[in-house]
Amino acid sequence: MGVVRMQKDQGTGPVTGSGMDQQVAVRRLATGWKIAIGGALAVAAALAFWWFAPSGTSQTVTADHVTISTVARGTFDDFIPVRARVTPLLTVYIDAVEGGRVEKMLVEDGATVAAGQPIALLSNAELQLSTLARQTEVEQQINNMRSQELALAQTRLANERALLEAGLALQKARRQFEREKPLAGRGFVTAKQFSDTSDDYAYRQRNYEALKRSQATDARLQGSQLAQQQAAAQSMQSGLSIARANLDALQLRAPVAGQLSGFSVQVGQSLQRGERVGQIDSPGRNKLIAGVDEFYLGRVQLQQRAAIESGGRRYAARVTKIYPQVQNGQFQIDFQFIGAEPANIQRGQTLAARLTLGDPAPALLVPNGAFYNDTGGSWIFVVTPDGRSAVKRSVRMGRRNAEFVEVLEGLDIGEKVVTSPYTGFTDKTRLDLSK
Repeated sequence: MGVVRMQKDQGTGPVTGSGMDQQVAVRRLATGWKIAIGGALAVAAALAFWWFAPSGTSQTVTADHVTISTVARGTFDDFIPVRARVTPLLTVYIDAVEGGRVEKMLVEDGATVAAGQPIALLSNAELQLSTLARQTEVEQQINNMRSQELALAQTRLANERALLEAGLALQKARRQFEREKPLAGRGFVTAKQFSDTSDDYAYRQRNYEALKRSQATDARLQGSQLAQQQAAAQSMQSGLSIARANLDALQLRAPVAGQLSGFSVQVGQSLQRGERVGQIDSPGRNKLIAGVDEFYLGRVQLQQRAAIESGGRRYAARVTKIYPQVQNGQFQIDFQFIGAEPANIQRGQTLAARLTLGDPAPALLVPNGAFYNDTGGSWIFVVTPDGRSAVKRSVRMGRRNAEFVEVLEGLDIGEKVVTSPYTGFTDKTRLDLSK
């Protein structure tokens, strides 16, 4: 095998790759272009945020979380539902006219009593003794007045007797004078005798007239005195009757017929004068008391009709009294049944009632919802035709009941509106409805 020897080139150095490398110049963007591109990206981001983010006057809500109703035409029944409480039509309270100790209970609480029926017996020794003493005093005074009346009557009789005697004496004197007068003229009677007869006749006349005047004066004074005594006697009798009535009041009686309630006194209990011991409710006669929202104060009138629901039946009633004082946003009204009352209703029981405010009439209707409390019926969210959003719109609404609200202006038949609560939406003008 042959070996070829390569000779080293003496004129050249070692072989390297440096001769093959070539420097490439890097091309960079100018600073102005960088600023322009950055600004464009920022504007695009801002536009995207503005486009996709909700504005301050709109809010995105889930369509399942709101109630959407349709505006329709129908018949509006002008009524309001109320809860009425049963209470007796007539309640008479029983008070202890005189205080005393309870000796005996004659009836129990809840019993049905008749007018004047005794229900309890009290004792009051001090009252009994004072009544007996007053009765004795009054009887003595009455006896004294009777004695005075008798004396006056006797005096009147004596005066009448004296007047009769004076009249008789006057007649005798007149006859004597008439007989002697012609005889004295003829000389058959002496002048002295005729003068005595004339003087006696004149005296009898003056005496009779004086007795008549005296009797008239005495009769007038005696009549006035007798009238005063009779009035005083009648006053004493009235006072004695009152004292006896107070004594009789120790026996508590039912003032009217009805059902006794609140009667919780016990034997041995001491009652003060005027203390309330119970009450009597009218049997089978009840009224209803209901609270009505102050919004309807100007629309509720006396004699308006109402329908009362009880036991699956409907009973007619009417408004008999309106209490205009407003408390806690409500005023009170009284109902009375027209005709028969529901059987077995109890005091304090509540019944459903529909108070009619007006006649049924055709109207454009929106289902009543919580939105009305937030807007007052002045505006509502109306769903757009594509169903993707709801826009705030001013409307004018009229009457409302538990089911519907009457639309006067601002909505058309077939439009859809949001009737659920507007909590958190009252400052928005548009709701974006998402699926």
